[in-house]
Amino acid sequence: MIKMKNKYKPVLEVFLLALVAFIIHKTFLHFALSSLVEQKFRYSSPLLYLFFTICSLAIVLVLINMNEKNIDSVGQTFLLLTCIKMIISYVLLHPILQSTIQLLNPEKINFFITFAVFLTIETVVTVRILNKNQ
Repeated sequence: MIKMKNKYKPVLEVFLLALVAFIIHKTFLHFALSSLVEQKFRYSSPLLYLFFTICSLAIVLVLINMNEKNIDSVGQTFLLLTCIKMIISYVLLHPILQSTIQLLNPEKINFFITFAVFLTIETVVTVRILNKNQ
């Protein structure tokens, strides 16, 4: 039973780090932008965090299972899944990038910050998974 709890500890880490990042990010947006600017975002911050949290949890779950079956493929699987997530993210971001409205600049920055935060979380958790086996 303890082994089972330790096995899925990275999932809990991702969830908690995402929650902390969301609270910090939302607090910063509250003080840095007017609520009118944030309301005009195509994708709200909670929606972005939900999307990236689900993606990160899926990636970590696949990596945990891959780690049990073939530890040598964990790194390659991480890169593949991250590339797939990047493609999906670009598809979501494309309408924002194509817009010439100046008000969307904060939205572009918001999207990239959220993406970078989750990429960092996934990378740190993946490194921990890989280092646990050495």
